[in-house]
Amino acid sequence: MMNTRQTTNRTSRKPDKSGLCALYSRLSKDDEMRCGDSISIKHQREILEKFAKNNGFSNISHFVDDGVSGTTFQRDDWQRLIAEVEAGNVSVLCVKDMSRMGRDHVQVGLYLEMFRKKGVRFIAVENSIDSINPETLEFAPFINLMAEYYARDTSRKIKNVLHAKGNSGKHMTNVPIYGYKKSETDKYLWLIDDEPAAIVRRIFQMTVDGKGPYQIARTLTDEKVLRPSAYVALRDGYEIPAYDDRYNWGGRSVTNIIEKPEYYGVTANFKTYRESYKDKQEIRRPREEWVIFEDTQQPIVDKTTWETAQKCRVVRRRANSTGEPNPLTGLVFCGDCGSRMSNHRGALAYKYDSQDSYSCNQYSKYPRKCETMHYIRTSWLRTIALETIRAVSGFVKENEDEFVRLVREASELQSVEAAKIQRKQLAAHQKRCVELDTLIKRLFEDSVKTGLSAKRLEILVAEYEQEQEDLEEQIIELKTELEQFNDDSNKTDKFIKIVRKYTDITELTATILNEYIEKIVVFEADKSSGRREQRVDIYLNFIGKFSIPGQNEEAEPFDPAEHRKAQFRAYYYRNREKLLAEKSERRAAEKAAKLATQPLKTPEELAAEEEIRREKKRAYQREYQREWQRKKREQKNTLAVAQEQSA
Repeated sequence: MMNTRQTTNRTSRKPDKSGLCALYSRLSKDDEMRCGDSISIKHQREILEKFAKNNGFSNISHFVDDGVSGTTFQRDDWQRLIAEVEAGNVSVLCVKDMSRMGRDHVQVGLYLEMFRKKGVRFIAVENSIDSINPETLEFAPFINLMAEYYARDTSRKIKNVLHAKGNSGKHMTNVPIYGYKKSETDKYLWLIDDEPAAIVRRIFQMTVDGKGPYQIARTLTDEKVLRPSAYVALRDGYEIPAYDDRYNWGGRSVTNIIEKPEYYGVTANFKTYRESYKDKQEIRRPREEWVIFEDTQQPIVDKTTWETAQKCRVVRRRANSTGEPNPLTGLVFCGDCGSRMSNHRGALAYKYDSQDSYSCNQYSKYPRKCETMHYIRTSWLRTIALETIRAVSGFVKENEDEFVRLVREASELQSVEAAKIQRKQLAAHQKRCVELDTLIKRLFEDSVKTGLSAKRLEILVAEYEQEQEDLEEQIIELKTELEQFNDDSNKTDKFIKIVRKYTDITELTATILNEYIEKIVVFEADKSSGRREQRVDIYLNFIGKFSIPGQNEEAEPFDPAEHRKAQFRAYYYRNREKLLAEKSERRAAEKAAKLATQPLKTPEELAAEEEIRREKKRAYQREYQREWQRKKREQKNTLAVAQEQSA
C-alpha cells in the first residue's frame, strides 16, 4: 500500500506542460543484427506507450536514437532529453531495459544519481526497476555491468571478424575510397571510377609540381570540382549537401588522398586502432606495422609517382615574393652533418642571385652542431642539377646498355659505402640523444644546488628538447634509408622510364627535380688554391650518384671580394630592421651629446643665426640663377655660330 500511495502522489504532482513523461528508445546496428525485430524502435515504442497508458502517465514525449551504440552518450536525442531533465521539465523517464539507456555502468550510475537529485522517476520496464521503490535499484549495478560486458563482448567479436577479413587481403572498409567504385559482380573488388580518378591523378601531379595541399584545395574549389562526399552522394543518389559546401575542398581532404597507398594498387589494412572499445578517436599505427597486399586493384597512379608525392610533402617550402616556393628546398643536404640546408632569400633576390642561397641550418643554431656554413648560391645549385640531369639523360639515351651495366656494377659498392656512412651517423645521433637526456637531468639537479633561475632553466631545457626532436627525426630517416638499401630491383628500368618521359629538358621545373633527383649533398668550399672549389654530389632517384665515364667535375670559381660582399648582404638583409634601429639610436645619442656640450643661446642669438642661414640660402639661389643664365647664353651663342658656319 505504501508503494501504491507514493506512486499516486508522485503522479498527481506532475504538471501538464513541464512534467513530461519521457519515453526513451535506442537501437544500435549490432543490437538490430543480433536481436532482430524483438528490440526494434517500433517494438520499444509500443511497450513504453502501453506501460505509460496502464500506469496513467500523460503528457508523453518520445526520445529516439536509432543506429547509435550504447557505449557513447553523445547521442542527439539523449542529449536533448538530458537538457529537459536539467531544465526541470521531466518528471518520469521510462526505458524498455537498462541496456537501452547505455552500456557503460559508470556513466549510467552517474545519470541515475542525476535523476534522483532532479526528482525524476526512472523506470526500466523489463528489468522491474522503479526508482520510487529504492529496493529495485539494488540490482541496477549488476544489470549495468552485464550490459557493458555485452558491449565489450560484441566489440571483441567484431574485432576478430575484422582482423580475419583484413588478414585475408580484403578491404576493411565497405565504401571504396574516392576514385574507385564497387564491382557489380564482386563487392570486394574495386574498379576505377574515371571522373574522380582523373582528379586524383591531377592532385598527385600538382603535388609533384611543388604545390601544397591547401594550394591544391583552393584550385579545386575555384574550379568548382565536386568534393569527394558530394560526388559520391550525387553518384549513388544520396542527399547532396548544400550548394555552398559541395565544391568546398579542404587541405585535409587533399592530404588524405595523397597519403593513401591504395591509389597505386595495394590494400593497406590495420592503419589505425583503438585502445578501448569505448574510444571514438582512432590512433594511427606506424607504417611498418601496416599489413599490405600487392596488386589488389588497378592502380590510379604508379608507385613511383606516389612515392615522389610523399617525398614532396616532407618539407614545407617557403614562398618568395612572387608566391612561388623554392623547389630545391627539402632536396639539399649538408655534406658534413647530414641535415637539410635552409634557403635564404634577401629582399633583392630577384635582382642579385647572391641573395638567394642555401646554408646548413645547424650552423646558425646555438650551440653550433656544424662547424661551417656550407654557403652555396641557389643559381649554382640549379645549374649543376640541370647539367647533371641533361648529361645523364643524354648518356642513357645514347648508351642504354652501357648505363645498365655501370649502374649494376656500382650499385653493390655504393650501397655498402652509403650504408656505412648512414650507420655512423645513426650511432652518433643516438649517442647524442642519450647525452641530451643526461644533460637535461643534470640541469634540474644543478638548478637546486646553484639556484639557476626558472626562466633560464626553461630556455636551456627547451633548446635541448628541440635538438632532441631534430635528432629523432633524422634517426627515423636514417633507419628508413638503411632499410631501403636492399631494395634495388628494377631501379634502372624505373630511371630509364623517367628519361624516356622527357625528350628535351631546357628548364629545371619542380616536376623534373622531384622525378629525377633524390637529394643534393653540398660540402664546404675549399679556398686554399685561391679559387672557390666546392664539391656538390647529385643523387638521382633509383640509381644514386652516377658519374658519366670520362666526365670531369667543375667547381664554382671563387671571387673573395664578391664572396665577402655576398656574406655582408645576406647578413644585412637578415638583420635589416635591427641594424636600422641601432643606427637611429646611435644618431639620436650623438645629436643629444652634441647639444649637451654646446652653451645655451639667447633668443636674439638664435634669431641672428637663423637670419644668417636664410641669407646664405638666398645667396646660393642667386648664384645658381646666374650660373644657369650663363650656360643658356653659351648654348645660344654656340647654336648661332653653328648656323652661320652651315650657311
